[in-house]
Amino acid sequence: MEWYRFVSHGRVQHVFYRKFVSQALMREGFNGYVCNLDDGTVETVVFITDEESELSRVVQILEEGSPMSEVEKVEYEIVDGIEIETDGFEIRY
Repeated sequence: MEWYRFVSHGRVQHVFYRKFVSQALMREGFNGYVCNLDDGTVETVVFITDEESELSRVVQILEEGSPMSEVEKVEYEIVDGIEIETDGFEIRY
């Protein structure tokens, strides 16, 4: 059980990408958040309990994106020592 930080690159801002991601991950029962970064990428932080099955599902959702987005790549890493207060999945501004 770990917090993962994903960064999505490509055309992912101003195309409803955050809304798509937050709704899809909420439907799947994940906890975390999604937010725009100043460099034009989007950060998604997700709590994953079963790396074998859940990690690939999260990456699949992030790579799919909204109909208007064009995701070029998704990078991720495990984040140690993170404390996030959330009871679901949210969009942060």
